[in-house]
Amino acid sequence: MGIFKTKTNKKFNYTPRYYEGDGNPYEIKHKFDDFRKTVGKTSLKGKFENALEDYKTADSSVNRRIFIIVGILVLIFLLIIEFDLSIFFPKG
Repeated sequence: MGIFKTKTNKKFNYTPRYYEGDGNPYEIKHKFDDFRKTVGKTSLKGKFENALEDYKTADSSVNRRIFIIVGILVLIFLLIIEFDLSIFFPKG
């Protein structure tokens, strides 16, 4: 009866009667869990260290894509609030 102990979900080992495949077809699992290091029972410090390690080894193409998406969203926001975009273009 710990006050600070987190509650864990119940797990059942149900297998269908006529199922001949591998594993449980009713298992709920995220499709990217196999590629993440931060999923599983580790300490908070271990999760933080794994997240920092993943952040340091990020792809440059992903960063470029994020910057492009953010730039497009900022441009759409400026158009919605009717900001005068002519200050960015030379007059001639």
